[in-house]
Amino acid sequence: MTGDNRGIGAEKEKKRSTSALWARLFKAPSARSYLDANREDLGLPSFSAHINLLCQKRVEVPERVIKRAGIERSFGHQLFRGSRNLSRDTVLMLAFGFEADVDMAQSLLLHAGCSRLYPRIQRDSAISYALDRKYTLMETQHLLAELELPLIGGDVR
Repeated sequence: MTGDNRGIGAEKEKKRSTSALWARLFKAPSARSYLDANREDLGLPSFSAHINLLCQKRVEVPERVIKRAGIERSFGHQLFRGSRNLSRDTVLMLAFGFEADVDMAQSLLLHAGCSRLYPRIQRDSAISYALDRKYTLMETQHLLAELELPLIGGDVR
């Protein structure tokens, strides 16, 4: 019986790929039937759960991510606990704290419910360029200043 329980638990943990969900959505007879049939595969973990999982996977200590992100220590820990709201710029700062590539930064923005980086926006292009080249946050700030674009965490309108 123990083996049966493990199989059920493992099956519940495995989620369908996004492409499989798209295919199921467009073949569904109604939106309701799709939502009902795929309930367990829908939704994203909270941002704090996502960044804590990232730390675990990368064997990273939140304190180091917070320091590299240039975020005040207590505020950073509140983000990891999920007790603070965050802005898009704060998520971008965390991306640099995680030493993220563009794909990881996009995932962080998605999990935070923020708009993703878009190459038609000059500032987003510069930030994406910096992420791709593994710039630090400070190097990225210098690039943005050189290009006369708003700094990350600065006055963004």
